[in-house]
Amino acid sequence: QVQLVESGGGLVQPGGSLRLSCACSTSNFRFINMNWYRRAPGNQRYLVAQITTEGNTNYADSVKGRFTISRDNAKNSVYLQMNLLKSEDTAVYSCNGQWGSMDYWGQGTQVTVSS
Repeated sequence: QVQLVESGGGLVQPGGSLRLSCACSTSNFRFINMNWYRRAPGNQRYLVAQITTEGNTNYADSVKGRFTISRDNAKNSVYLQMNLLKSEDTAVYSCNGQWGSMDYWGQGTQVTVSS
């Protein structure tokens, strides 16, 4: 069973930065396409960023130019660097791994953007 564990959430002021990390339990991490999702209170889960096994990335329009997804296969980890944070970025952020037909989720980490 693959486990994903997020870290790095917290409270930050508008305009600030946070870096989220997601550690994967399997050494086959390099074969897994990774995503970051978020869910704000009362809203549906929303795809924020994607990175393929080849390192190709894709972003939601709302975060383009502010967020950067990256991965380190040697550390079995994926990251989300979030800059110029806005109050509307407040949500629980979860990492997701897709490996063939399998879909794995972390428990989520809270990001709150507030002054």
